[in-house]
Amino acid sequence: MSKKQSRATVPGSARAAFNGAKAVGPVPADERFEVTVRVRRKAALTSQSAKGFDADVLPAKRTYLTQEQYSAAHGADPGDIAKVEAFARANGLVVVESSAPRRSVFLSGTAAQFATAFGTAIEHYAHDGGTYRGRVGELTVPDDLEGIVEGVFGIDDRPVARPHFQIRPGASGVAARAAGASFTPPQLAQLYEFPAGADGTGQCIGIIELGGGFKPADIRAYFHELKLPVPHVVAIGVDGGKNAPSTPNGPDGEVMLDIEVAAAIAPKAKIAVYFAPNTNKGFLDAVTRALHDTTNTPSVISISWGGPEKNWAGQDMTAFNQAFQTAAAMGVTVCCAAGDNGSGDGAGDGKQHVDFPASSPFALGCGGTKLVAAGGAISAETVWNEDPTSSATGGGVSDFFPVPAYQANAGVPPSKNPGGHTGRGVPDVAGDADPATGYAVRVDGQEFVIGGTSAVAPLWAGLIALMNQKIGHRVGFLNPLIYGSVAGTGSFRDITSGDNGAYSAKAGWDPCTGWGSPVGTKLLSALGG
Repeated sequence: MSKKQSRATVPGSARAAFNGAKAVGPVPADERFEVTVRVRRKAALTSQSAKGFDADVLPAKRTYLTQEQYSAAHGADPGDIAKVEAFARANGLVVVESSAPRRSVFLSGTAAQFATAFGTAIEHYAHDGGTYRGRVGELTVPDDLEGIVEGVFGIDDRPVARPHFQIRPGASGVAARAAGASFTPPQLAQLYEFPAGADGTGQCIGIIELGGGFKPADIRAYFHELKLPVPHVVAIGVDGGKNAPSTPNGPDGEVMLDIEVAAAIAPKAKIAVYFAPNTNKGFLDAVTRALHDTTNTPSVISISWGGPEKNWAGQDMTAFNQAFQTAAAMGVTVCCAAGDNGSGDGAGDGKQHVDFPASSPFALGCGGTKLVAAGGAISAETVWNEDPTSSATGGGVSDFFPVPAYQANAGVPPSKNPGGHTGRGVPDVAGDADPATGYAVRVDGQEFVIGGTSAVAPLWAGLIALMNQKIGHRVGFLNPLIYGSVAGTGSFRDITSGDNGAYSAKAGWDPCTGWGSPVGTKLLSALGG
């Protein structure tokens, strides 16, 4: 009788059932799907291996790793990939592709094969929002893969994120708008003093989307109405995702908001939209695809999808955070919306939660304000909070990530949850997000005013594309700079009025609007432009 092979737990792989979900029966043994296995780095990323993390080095003096340099020094080791491939084949799984830069082995197989390979039971779960293929508990791998396998994504296909946008009821869109009550992106760029004489030439803005699509005719019509050049927009499918427009109240609203805001700020930048399924595998694969896209090479990435940290597995948050660290090493800024459901982030448990992936220490978390303007100038700007549970900026204190070094002196408060845990503070920056003072956009042939922190991430992505162009060098990982040398330079409009439920605005950084909204020309100057 052969000895049973000993196995190791995949760190952070434990999953609980979705809120209110009940197991309703096993997934058919022969049901086929794909899984991504995340493999460890060849060598750790440090400030010595890449100068993209330095708090005291302005962007023009930073040195970043090229995609090729990153892959050679910090991608997955071919030997580790070979071990994962051998393990997969021994379990009857098909190796679809392996990527050392993305540190990923993509596998195809049946539910029965994956259940055996990773030591889990795979069942269908029903909940108020529908059904999903899921699992509970931890995953395991053979002992000889311990430390090599850092995550397994795709066995569970529950939706992991929601788009952070809100349509203002009865709004009249681009053509006819109440003065000072909504804005086109160029109007906001003027109010926020974005640098003149730049249009994003030479930059690529990557946008991650987990559903929906765009119609080129809408983009042409919108930019003709704004009297701006029609941007170059390309769609990249990931894991079977594609540009699939449906209805304006669905994900199309998110897709068009992201494209139109980013491109109206930087109309000569290429816009690369990565479409993927709304699963942990799809989301992560879209991010790594964008970072290692040798054709489009985004210099900034905008992400307007997310969810409460409590809904993510530890391996998920670790893998995304490492991917964003890779972005920092390569000089790619990652802008993430901070959420639209106040300090509870819509978790529904009466506790306070921050939105992930905005809570990653390597993300630029983007919170929301309510902006009022008159005579071409800002007359008032406060924390966005129309309803603290359903229409307010996210923000607060991470339960997963510790306080990063750059926030050591920012005054991040203890969490308002029992125990008063102190962690990464969210957001870092802010911008107009209230649907009542939102963005005039076009979606599926109709004109709307849309708000939400979803708009703030592409707003900042557009600004970063302009600053990259003006400086002639990627600004990259901004967080250490805005908490360091940029602080006190007048680069932000400090928002000191309002709250998002549990947390209140104050002078300086706060867990509602971070440092505040941008003063673009001063920020450019402080960054050496």
